[in-house]
Amino acid sequence: MEESDRDEGNHRYRYVLAAILAVIPWVAYLWIGSYNRVQPVLFGITFFYWYQTVWLAISAVLLAVAAAIIYRGDEH
Repeated sequence: MEESDRDEGNHRYRYVLAAILAVIPWVAYLWIGSYNRVQPVLFGITFFYWYQTVWLAISAVLLAVAAAIIYRGDEH
């Protein structure tokens, strides 16, 4: 296998991994049944709101990792 074929395969895996990381928050947000409730309450905030707020932070981290994976792979 030539090195260019190996690099192309490596880029493909990086893009697939980045896409999976980007899709995880979408699944969490679209699965409404998992957070469509009031209990448990955390610091007086209902579950519905703090669940979405936590996922905002998780989404930011996952998308940053996905971007790093893509851009690190393009340096070579």
